[in-house]
Amino acid sequence: MRDLTLTRRHTLFGAAAVAGTLTTGFTASPAEAKAPLATDQAPYFYRFKHGSMQGTVISDGILPLGEPSGSFLGTSKEEVEQILTGNFLDPSNVILEQNILILNTGSKLVLFDTGMGESQLFGPTPGRMMENLAAAGIDPKDIDAIVCTHAHCDHVWGIMSAGGSPNFPNAQIYISQADFEFWTDEAKLSWSEPGYMKAFVEGARRNLMPNRDRIIFFKDGEEFLPGIQAMYAPGHTVGHSIFLITSDGQTMAAIGDTTHHHVLLLERPLMEFAFDTDPKLSAQTRFKVLDMLAQERIPMIAYHFPWPGIGHIAKVGEGFHFYPAPMVMQTLPS
Repeated sequence: MRDLTLTRRHTLFGAAAVAGTLTTGFTASPAEAKAPLATDQAPYFYRFKHGSMQGTVISDGILPLGEPSGSFLGTSKEEVEQILTGNFLDPSNVILEQNILILNTGSKLVLFDTGMGESQLFGPTPGRMMENLAAAGIDPKDIDAIVCTHAHCDHVWGIMSAGGSPNFPNAQIYISQADFEFWTDEAKLSWSEPGYMKAFVEGARRNLMPNRDRIIFFKDGEEFLPGIQAMYAPGHTVGHSIFLITSDGQTMAAIGDTTHHHVLLLERPLMEFAFDTDPKLSAQTRFKVLDMLAQERIPMIAYHFPWPGIGHIAKVGEGFHFYPAPMVMQTLPS
């Protein structure tokens, strides 16, 4: 009996043979591009509606973490590679985005986190916040408030320019008191472990201390700006916080660094992350926050998820799954 099994390879070659039969006598020549290869993508901003508020997400550029087993702990290197490969992701280099939210509440223009500034601690790809603000048509002088999820380098180092002047001269700065005091503590400059501590404290002091008179500490559960409520989510840092944003009865969450990776730390929410101040507390907090988002079906924006980081979390087995929201690129008719 003749074997009629078709593979994808056989099917493609079969189609090519038919095409060749139909074009007998025609010799194809390779196409030659008339333009050089482009080097830039489109401007890195995206707008969306949230109730009567308008959100704009801009990027500070990507953060390459390199080989993942040094950052994602508590499991084997082989398992991490298997999870990444199974999700069509590069197992040799984990790439994080930096999704900065600017929220127009109607009365305030609020910036959530500020990226790496001009530091190249993670290489040359970050530091795009100011140019992407300009691309989005947002004047830094119009920013009324900077809301900090925590005081790590990729969240507060863009408050000041390299020359020592404020990038947002008219903005008040909101942060948890616990995080401010921890990361501006001079005594920690002498700590040898973790290895990044000295650089992180120096950078936090350089960006926060010159603005001490503009800093306001929010409290857990406080609505400190119209429609913006703080919720402590400690572990990644001592005062790491997320924010519930409510407008016209709709709520979304800006979850900061509750989870750094949209696959690894969702499929394995109790996995530990190398840059967590308290990895075990961070894992417990991560599970609680993700479970709340899933059960209450609250849309969220994650700082390090694939651009622009907006979507929903669903419970799947012992872990979770991220469903990115479709990007709406045109105004729909009313």
